[in-house]
Amino acid sequence: MKVCELSEAVSSIPSGAHVALSGFAITRCAMAFAREAIRQGLRGLTVSQCVGAMDADLLVGAGVADRLIYGGGSLDRFGRLACINRRIEDGTLKVEEHSSLSMVFRYLAGSLGLPFIPIRSLRGSDVLKRLAETAPGDHAEVVDPFTGERCLVLRPLVPDVAVVQVQVADAEGNAWIYGPRWDNGEQVRSAERAIVITERLVPTEVIRRHPEQTVIPGFRVSHVVQLPFGAHPTSVYRAYDYDAEEIRRYAEAAKTPAGLRAYLDAHVYGVRDHWEYLARIGGAERLNRLAADPILGY
Repeated sequence: MKVCELSEAVSSIPSGAHVALSGFAITRCAMAFAREAIRQGLRGLTVSQCVGAMDADLLVGAGVADRLIYGGGSLDRFGRLACINRRIEDGTLKVEEHSSLSMVFRYLAGSLGLPFIPIRSLRGSDVLKRLAETAPGDHAEVVDPFTGERCLVLRPLVPDVAVVQVQVADAEGNAWIYGPRWDNGEQVRSAERAIVITERLVPTEVIRRHPEQTVIPGFRVSHVVQLPFGAHPTSVYRAYDYDAEEIRRYAEAAKTPAGLRAYLDAHVYGVRDHWEYLARIGGAERLNRLAADPILGY
């Protein structure tokens, strides 16, 4: 049985694992997952993400993640990823900063089972210069057997687990993603397995009526967690908008280690689980104000 509580899904991840996250800045982030991982005391994670987002910043700030592979990122209009930047500056976070395209290429290589994948866009860039210092083993040059030209190639990314926030899934993990999918399909196919966190759990018959909408196939999924507002305070298209007040609260707190500790005490360690977190931030009254417009999707 794949359907389980969030605590069980998180407990299946050992410390030191490589976890790929599906979020983008303040959109469809695995926030409930991040809070539970912190509560369970995971350590030494490698986190990869095409565009760094709020969930990764929280994991890095709480000391759960010690290595980050990403394509830059931010809290969108609410500012920078303060925890990530602070740990880069003080030298306590191992970071490999790619372009977004090269992150997608690395997941794509992993999803196809390729030993490496060629890329042109990094040549001559400061991104490549920096990667030569921080991750020299993740790129190389090979000779094109057809033209004799020297090609830059990237090592594939193969996470231990992909954690993907979705709108709809069935009990087997077959999942739909409305709106932008980014690199999520490639992430799931490159990972050893996936954890799906869904806003809605529907019968498999519903999924079968629209097979073209299935982005994540169930055979890649080990755990399915039904968790309404699992991405709060970030947004989920066609479900709810981002919570600007709560993101501002986090962005301000994350500016200093003391502020972050106070935020974690109130919103992570100070609550038993996701449901108590939702009650703490205002419960149904506040969440209803975030519900998506049925026409606009936000």
